[in-house]
Amino acid sequence: MQKNKKHRLIIFSLLIILSLSYISYNVFFRTDSNISFALSKYGSRSDEVKQIQTKLKRWGYYNGEIDGIYGSNTLKAVKYFQSKNGLTVDGIAGPKTLQAMGIFSSNTNNNNTTSSSNNDVNLLSKLVYAESRGEPYSGQVAVASVVLNRVKSSSFPNTIAGVIYQQGAFSVVSDGQINLNPNETAKKAAQDAINGWDPSYGAIYYFNPKTSTNKWIWSRPVTVTIGNHRFCK
Repeated sequence: MQKNKKHRLIIFSLLIILSLSYISYNVFFRTDSNISFALSKYGSRSDEVKQIQTKLKRWGYYNGEIDGIYGSNTLKAVKYFQSKNGLTVDGIAGPKTLQAMGIFSSNTNNNNTTSSSNNDVNLLSKLVYAESRGEPYSGQVAVASVVLNRVKSSSFPNTIAGVIYQQGAFSVVSDGQINLNPNETAKKAAQDAINGWDPSYGAIYYFNPKTSTNKWIWSRPVTVTIGNHRFCK
C-alpha cells in the first residue's frame, strides 16, 4: 500500500510539472493561439537566422556568410543593429528586434497582416515626425513617399522598416529622434502616402539645401522643392 501511495504521488507531481511547463510556454512564447514569435539567439540554426543575416548584410551590419547559424559574428551584428536603432542591446533577435528588421512570424493570418500594417503606419509616421515636423503638410507626405519609393526600388530594402533602419539612411535613427511620439498630422501624412499620394513625384532622396554638405546629393535630379526640402531621384 505504501509503495502504491508513493507511485501515485510521483505521478501526480509529474502531471503538475507538465501542466506548469505548458502554461509557461504559452505565456512566454505565444501571444495568442494563432501568432507565435520566434526567438533567435546565439546558437540558433534556422531559416529565420538566414533572414536576419541577409538583411543585416544588406544594410552593412554583418559581413559573414549567410549560413543560418547564429554564431559570434551574427551576435555582434545584431547587437550593432540594436545599438544603432534604439533597441535593447542583448544580442537576442526577439519580437521588437525582428519587427525593426521587417521580419514577422510565418504564421500569417488576417490579424497578423493588420498588425503588420499598423506597425508600418506607426513607424512611417515616426519617421515623418522626426524628419519633417514643421514642414508643409504636402512636404510631410513627400517624406513618407520617399520611404515607400525606396521600398519599391531594387536598390533599397523591400520593407518600410528595412528602409528606415538601413544603416546611415536617416540621421534621426542615429540620434534617437525616431523614438519620439508622432502627432496626428504625421500619422495622417504617413497614411496618405500609403494610400497613394506622392507629392515627391517618385523621389528616392531628399535634403535641406541650407544645411547639406553632401556634394553627391546636390548632383541628383530634382523632382520638386517643398518647404525646406529638395526632393530628387
